[in-house]
Amino acid sequence: MSSERPPLRIVISDPKAGDKVVKVKVKGVEDKELEYRDTMRKTKEQDRRELPVAKVNKGLIEELRLNEVGVMTLRFKTEDGKKVKVPFRVVESKDVPEGEVHVNMELLGEVAGDIEVEAEAFRAKSWQIAVPDEVAVRLSGLEIGDVFDGSLIGFEGVRLKIRGGSDATGFPMHPGVPGSVKRKVLLSGPPGYRPRRKGERRRKTVRGRMIPDPRGERRKTALAQLNVVIVYGESAGHQ
Repeated sequence: MSSERPPLRIVISDPKAGDKVVKVKVKGVEDKELEYRDTMRKTKEQDRRELPVAKVNKGLIEELRLNEVGVMTLRFKTEDGKKVKVPFRVVESKDVPEGEVHVNMELLGEVAGDIEVEAEAFRAKSWQIAVPDEVAVRLSGLEIGDVFDGSLIGFEGVRLKIRGGSDATGFPMHPGVPGSVKRKVLLSGPPGYRPRRKGERRRKTVRGRMIPDPRGERRKTALAQLNVVIVYGESAGHQ
C-alpha cells in the first residue's frame, strides 16, 4: 500500500442481525487456531485487515443465527465502566462448553484486562476492515447500488451491495453524481446535506457515485471509507 494514501476501510452492515443478546463467559486460551496477528489488533481498528477468531459451540451459533455470515460481536465492560465491542469470526467447536466463548489470551487481556470475563454476545450488526490497494483496485469502477462477491474481501458466500462512502476529508459519495470526481451540486437532502427546514436546499460538495482507482488518488482526496450491506436473495451485479 502506498504511504501517500490511507487504507480503504469497508464498513459492512448485516440487515438480518436482529437484537438478540446472550450473556457468555469469555475465556482467553492458548490455541494456534486462535492466532492473534498484528492485522487483527483492536488497537489498530482503523487499519485492521482481518477479524480475530472466536470458538463457540453449536448451540450459540444456532441461537444467534451465526451460520449465515459467521460474524459475532462481543461486548465487554472494562474496569472503568466503559463498554468495548469487538467483532469476531466464529468457528464451531465441540470443545467449547455451553455458555462459553474461547478467544486468544493476548487479545482478551488487551481488550478486557483479564483472561476470563463476562460479556454480551450478539450477531454483529456492522464491522469494518481495511483493504490493501490491490483489492481497492479490483473494486474501482463499481458504483453505488452495484453488488460484488464478498470473497473479494475475505467473506466467502456473501454478496455485498455498495451503499455509499466518503473521502479522507469527509465528502460523501452521491448516487446522483456520475464518475468519481468531486462536484458542487444543489442538494435538498442526504447524502451530503440535511435541511433544517422543509424545502431548504444548499449547494454542497460531494463525490461521484463511482469507486475510483486508488493509484490515481492522493491522501487528501482519496476515498477513505466504503459502506456496504449484505444482500440476501438478490441477484449479484457485476464485479
